[in-house]
Amino acid sequence: MNAVPAPESGPDAGAVWHFGDPFGEQRAAATSAVVIDRSHRAVLKLTGKDRQSWLHSISSQHVSALPDGATVQNLSLDAQGRVEDHWLQTELGGVTYLDTEPWRGKPLLAYLQRMVFWSEVTVELADLAVLTVLGPEAGEPAVLQALGLDSLPQEWQAVAVPGGGVVRRMPGVSLSPGVHDVELDVLVPRADAVAWQDRLVRAGVGRAGVWAYEARRVAAVRPRLGVDTDERTIPHEVRWIGGPGEGAVHLDKGCYRGQETVARVYNLGKPPRMLVLVHLDGSAERPSTGDPVLAGGRVVGRLGTVVDHVDLGPVALALVKRGLSAETELSTGGDTEVAAVIDADSLPPADVAGAGRAAVDRLRGRV
Repeated sequence: MNAVPAPESGPDAGAVWHFGDPFGEQRAAATSAVVIDRSHRAVLKLTGKDRQSWLHSISSQHVSALPDGATVQNLSLDAQGRVEDHWLQTELGGVTYLDTEPWRGKPLLAYLQRMVFWSEVTVELADLAVLTVLGPEAGEPAVLQALGLDSLPQEWQAVAVPGGGVVRRMPGVSLSPGVHDVELDVLVPRADAVAWQDRLVRAGVGRAGVWAYEARRVAAVRPRLGVDTDERTIPHEVRWIGGPGEGAVHLDKGCYRGQETVARVYNLGKPPRMLVLVHLDGSAERPSTGDPVLAGGRVVGRLGTVVDHVDLGPVALALVKRGLSAETELSTGGDTEVAAVIDADSLPPADVAGAGRAAVDRLRGRV
C-alpha cells in the first residue's frame, strides 16, 4: 500500500496520514475495523511503591488508589489553572503508563523527574508503540484472537496481552442507531509494532492512517492538547472537568497546582470560552489551526483541528466565546477567510450555577 506521510508542519509528523483512500479508510472505520499506527505518541512508565500517591499529589485526577486495569485522563496545570499537559494514564501489573502528544513526551518526562524529590518512584520513557483499532467489528472473535483476548474489556479498562503489551478499551462514538462502536488502544514493544499490525490485518482488519482517527475525534468533539488548546486554556473550556471517564479533573480532590482556579470557576464563575464543532465552507481553501474565528469582523475565538470528514465535509474544532449561538455568522481570519457555522449539537449544556454562585446570587437578591 502507498503510505502518504502526515504533514510535516502538523502534530502527526512522522506518522502515516493515509494509504491512498482517506475517505474509504474513514468509512471502513465506521462500518468494519481498521488499525491505525499512532506510535509517534510518547509513552512513559512509572514504577515504585509511591508512584500512585506521588502522581496524585501533582496532577488533577484522583489516582492515589487507581485499581489494576483502570484508565483515566489526567492533567498537569500551572499555578493559574491553565493546562500544561494532558495524558492517558493506565495502571496495570504494578506499572503506571502515561501516553501523551509526541512533542510533550520529553518535557513531561523532565517535569515529572524534577518533582520526584524523596518519593520512591522512577519515571522513564517506555519503548512502546501505540496502535489503535477502531470500528464496530473491532470486537469480533478473529480480532480478539489476534490480540490474545478472550473477550472485550470494559470501556476505560486495560488488560495485559501476551508478549508484553497492554490493550485498553476507550469510549466508542455514536456512529448510527444500533451500531456499537469499539475503540482499542494496543501498547506493544516498538520493535513488534509492525508484526502486530500484520497480525491484525490477517484477522480481517484494514489499514488506515491518522487522518481517519482525527476525523472521528473531531466529529466527537474531543480536544487535543496544543492543537485545540492554547496557552490560556483551562479545563472547563474543553470538557476536561469531572471524574474518571471523559473528565480529566476530579472535583473531590485538592492539593495540586491550579486547583484554586478549577474550584473558583466551577463554583462561582463560568469559563470564558467553549469548545464547539464548526462546519466550514467547502468551496474555499482550508483554514489553518490557530487562525482566529471572527463574528462581525471581531475576534471571538481560535480555530483548532481542521479536517475533512467523509460524512460531515470540512469541519474543525474551535474555542469560541462562551454564549455564542449556533445562528451566529462566523468566518475564519488568517490567510484564508472561510465562512463557518457552529454545529448546534456540539454546544455545551446550558449553564447551571454551582453552589457558590447560587449562594452569592441569593445574598445579592437575585433569586
